[in-house]
Parts: sequence; structure tokens; C-alpha cells
Amino acid sequence: MRISITGKNIEVSEYLTDLVTKKVSKLDKYFPEDTEAYVTLAVERNRHIVEVTIPYSGGIIRGEVASGDMYASVDSVLAKLEHQIVRHRTKLEKNLRQGAFKAEPVYAPIDDAEDEVEHKVVRVKRFSIKPMDVEEAILQMELLGHSFYVFENATDGNVNVLYQRKDGNYGLIAPEN
Repeated sequence: MRISITGKNIEVSEYLTDLVTKKVSKLDKYFPEDTEAYVTLAVERNRHIVEVTIPYSGGIIRGEVASGDMYASVDSVLAKLEHQIVRHRTKLEKNLRQGAFKAEPVYAPIDDAEDEVEHKVVRVKRFSIKPMDVEEAILQMELLGHSFYVFENATDGNVNVLYQRKDGNYGLIAPEN
């Protein structure tokens, strides 16, 4: 597994880089060798935020944890990711190619009553989509008071999703052509 570590508002020391690399490498057993993991370490006020994103054949596994200590955040996010892998393993392997995950989990999944709840669609909302640019979509989203907005991008004709990020900025989800 190739691990890419970046820092936001923090100087990533060699010790911290080695620690994160060592701990993230433990997830290596679940993925093929050519998988890449992206780790972002950030400090905002007194919060130490660790975000790990692992794109693999057919999907993405992502975890983010914020706490008062960077080392505790690293441990928590890796425990969270491993729990996600174990919890969604069966569902992911049914939907993806059989070789998406490399190894069996080394521990039994945690039995939580809420993990057994099957989620279902309880409402379908239909609306017309009109072509607009991203700035107009931001305006419409703000007028509606929503945290996301689906629109047809006037520049390429594709359906895009605009969303508000935790940091107050916007993100745009667009299909690849």
C-alpha cells in the first residue's frame, strides 16, 4: 500500500509520518498492493483532525476523526476504518469484483443492534432540473437552505451535485467523461 501524508496548518514531523505510515500499513492486509491511501492531518483551533481516504477497485473507504490529541485521532480513525471494512465487507464484495479485498478480517465483527438495522428509502422526491452554472447552483442552494443541490451543469450538460463542506466551502461532484 502506498501512503500519501499531507498536513494542513501543521508541520508533519518525521516521527508522525513514520507513526501514521506504520499504523495505516496495518490495513494493507485488506487491499491489493497497488492501493493508495491518502492521509490528511489538520489542526483547527484545539482540534486535531485525521482524515484517511482509500480508493480501491470500485469504491472508496473514508474515515475522519477529530479530537484533542493527534495520536488519539490517528488511532480512532484507523479503528473506525477497520470497523467499516468488517461491517460492509459482505455488502461490498457482493457489489464489487471478488478481489477488491485481499484478506479476511482478523477479528469478529462487533455485534451492535444498530448495525443490524436495514436502511430503506422512505421518501422519493422528484423535481425538474434546469441547466445552470455552478454560481447559480450555489445561489439556489443557499436560497433553499439545503446542504446539497442537484443540477444540470450548463457547460457540459452532466448532472452535478453541489454540497456544502464542513469548513464552509463548497464541493462539486461531477461524473467522469
